[in-house]
Amino acid sequence: MKSFFKNNWFLCTMILGIVAGCVVGFVWPNATVLEPLGTIFTNLMFCVVVPMVFCSISSAIANMTSIKKAGKIMGVTVTTFLITAAIAAVIMYIIVRIIPVYNVAPAYEEAADIAKVDIASLIVNFFTKPDFTELFSRRAILPLIIAGIFFGFGVQMAGGPETMTAKILADVNRVLMNVVKIITYYAPIGFFGFFASLVATHGADFVSNYARAVIMYYVISFAYFFLSSPVYARFGGGKGAAKVMFSHLFRPAATAFGTCSSVATIPTNMKVSEETGISTEVTEIVLPMGATMHMDGSAMSAIIKVAFLFGMFGMDFGTGQAILAIIVAVFSSVAMSGIPGGGGTGELVLCAMFFPEHMAIAYPIALAIGELVDPPATMVNAGGDYVVSFIVSRYVNGKDWLQKQLKAKTE
Repeated sequence: MKSFFKNNWFLCTMILGIVAGCVVGFVWPNATVLEPLGTIFTNLMFCVVVPMVFCSISSAIANMTSIKKAGKIMGVTVTTFLITAAIAAVIMYIIVRIIPVYNVAPAYEEAADIAKVDIASLIVNFFTKPDFTELFSRRAILPLIIAGIFFGFGVQMAGGPETMTAKILADVNRVLMNVVKIITYYAPIGFFGFFASLVATHGADFVSNYARAVIMYYVISFAYFFLSSPVYARFGGGKGAAKVMFSHLFRPAATAFGTCSSVATIPTNMKVSEETGISTEVTEIVLPMGATMHMDGSAMSAIIKVAFLFGMFGMDFGTGQAILAIIVAVFSSVAMSGIPGGGGTGELVLCAMFFPEHMAIAYPIALAIGELVDPPATMVNAGGDYVVSFIVSRYVNGKDWLQKQLKAKTE
C-alpha cells in the first residue's frame, strides 16, 4: 500500500480534489466562488499548451528522416479518427432508438438573435485565420495545427533534422513539457475548484427534465469508453496491449473529465504514451491532432441532442435522418476543438441542419445538454487519443511494435 501511494500520489490527490469539490458543491450553494481556482489551472494550461501544440507537431514532422513517413502517419491518424467517430455515432443512434431519450417536455426559454449559420464561413474559420497573430489562440487550435504541419514540412524541404530550426523546435518542445509538469502540481486544487463550482451551478438540473438525456449519456459514454478502448488497443498493439493500455488510461481520462478540455489533456497523454513505449514521431502528431479531430464523445453527444429534439418536436428520427445526423455529427464534431464546451459551434450546426424553423428553442436546449455532458464527452475524446496511438503505431511501426517495447524493458 505504501508503494502504491508513493507511485500514484498525484493520481490520489487528483481524485481527492475531484471528490472534495463535488461534496462541497452539493452542500454549499455558493461554491461557485471557488470557480477561479479551476480557471487558474485551465488558463495556465492553455497558455503553455498552445505554443506546445505548434512546436510539437512541427518538430515531429521537421525531425523525421522521411517526409513520406510523416504523410503516412497523418493519413492513418485522420482515417482512424473518422472511423471511430462514425462507430460511436452509430452505436449511440441504435441505443436511442431502443431506449427513447425524450420523455417529458422540458422547460425552456426562447433564445433571441441566433445568428444564421454560414457553412462556407465555418469551413474557412475551422481551417484558417486571416491574421498570423490569431493562430496562437486556444480558439484556433485546428488552424494552428495546420500551420504547424505546413511549417514542419517547410523545414523538411529545407533540410529536415539537419537544420537549426528543427533542433530549436525540438529543444523548445522539451522545455515546454517541463513547464507543463510544473503546472500539473497545481491540478488537484484546480480540479477541486472546478468541480465545486460545476456541481453548485448545475446540480439542480439533474432533477429536471434534462436528467434523462444526461444520465443516459453518462452511462453510455462510460460503457463505450471502457469497452471500446481495449478492443482498439488490442487491434493496434496485439496481445497484452489492453492490459498495458488500462495501466495508463486513468490519468488522461481523469484529466480530460476534470478539465473538460482535450487540449489540456495533451501533456498527460504525451506522458503516458512515452511510458507505454509509443514512438514520439507518432505521439507528437496523433495527440495534438486528436485534441481537435478525434471527437467520438462529441459525435455521440450530437446524436443524443438530435434525438432529444426530434422527440420534443414530435418528429420521427428515422433511417434517412439518422444517416444525415451521423454524417453531420462526425464532421461537425471537428468544430468542438479542445476548449471546454466547444463554443457551441457544433450545436449551432446541428440545429441549423435539422431544426431551422425552431432555432430559438432548439439551440438553447442543445447548449444545455452539451454543457452537462461535457465532462464524459471530453473523457471519451481526449482519453481516446492515447488509445488511437496504438492503432497508428501498428500501421507505422508494425504489428509487433508493443511486444518489441515490452521485451526491451525486460532486457
